[in-house]
Amino acid sequence: MANDRSLRIDHSPAQERYEAILSVDSSGSAAESGDYPTDADQVVGYLDYVSEPYQVVLTHTVIHEQFSGHGYAGQLVRVVLDDIRATGKQVVPVCSYVQRFISQHPEYADMAVPVPQ
Repeated sequence: MANDRSLRIDHSPAQERYEAILSVDSSGSAAESGDYPTDADQVVGYLDYVSEPYQVVLTHTVIHEQFSGHGYAGQLVRVVLDDIRATGKQVVPVCSYVQRFISQHPEYADMAVPVPQ
């Protein structure tokens, strides 16, 4: 039986952070439910933000070096933007990676407001 690795995004509103976690699913139960972190789970990276009444300021995206080049940052940002869209808030993409992502994915352009200079 081969181990499948899947990316899970956890949101911690108290920390104002989304974490990308790589789970190893060998049994089919824990990684699917996302409720039971295992020793094999690895934090791939995170996205920090500041929540304001009408917008969310996306400040920093980090993917740890050993996980770069696998598309995890894009998956993380997409989940974050979809989550924010569901709240009806706009985003202020201070993070340069998020700025680039939005410019390459016009379906999110309506959510972005200019970054104050």
